[in-house]
Amino acid sequence: MTRAEADNRDLYAIADLAREFGISTRAIRFYEAKGLLSPERVGVTRVFRRRDRARLILILRGKRLGFSLRDISDYLSLYDADRSQQVHLLAGKVEERLASLEAQLSDLQTTIAELREIKKLADERLEKA
Repeated sequence: MTRAEADNRDLYAIADLAREFGISTRAIRFYEAKGLLSPERVGVTRVFRRRDRARLILILRGKRLGFSLRDISDYLSLYDADRSQQVHLLAGKVEERLASLEAQLSDLQTTIAELREIKKLADERLEKA
């Protein structure tokens, strides 16, 4: 395999990435506009490399886990920096997110318990009617 063939294997069109990850091309352009992705340009065509694909995976995972685009951006900005600094940032953000989700879970459990009690009282009143 020639070097040119190997390089081309690592190239992705925006439509290819959108299809692979089940997102719109508009979403990918949005991430580019926010500075999270930086594809090369060949004329007016965006050309994504393996690095862009890896960053897109991290962006989508971060969003799925509930991180803000700012948090994701901060993490990605350290991608080529000191790994220790990146891991510290990640650990702190994960800890914050876990605390937030645990608080939400507690609130949901309280709400569910209250709703079950209301339903029980309503059912008892209906039985008496």
